[in-house]
Amino acid sequence: MESASAFIDEKVKEFGDWRGKVLAKVREIIREADPAIIEEWKWAKPKSPGTPVFSHGGIVCTGESYKNVVKMTFAKGAALKDPSGLFNSSLDGNVRRAIDIREGDKIDEAALKDLIRAAVALNLHLKSKPKPRRPSSRTRSKRGS
Repeated sequence: MESASAFIDEKVKEFGDWRGKVLAKVREIIREADPAIIEEWKWAKPKSPGTPVFSHGGIVCTGESYKNVVKMTFAKGAALKDPSGLFNSSLDGNVRRAIDIREGDKIDEAALKDLIRAAVALNLHLKSKPKPRRPSSRTRSKRGS
């Protein structure tokens, strides 16, 4: 079985147009922002080849390619500050936010790196928080005793 990174390499080559170049550039920016990022390939189905996913402590973002746009969807984007205004899609959702990159768009690399680092920091912060526990039947007080 091929690695997720190899699948992403193939996807970039398959396009052979601006979408492949943008996906390759986005991937490079993500790796520069967080060298510990993990590349995954998820949600492959018979009618869908799957999606490149970039994770660190949870999903940071995906890199989906469509006919007119390369979409970076941030799994917890609604919880992130976006002072540069990179998010331009999925703005009404309660959880995700996305960046649609169209042919000819210039990518603000510094702002994107900041957003990626913020997403990683949020994942790691949420992962480090202890989960609330429900009292087990042994620890609950007995009524009538």
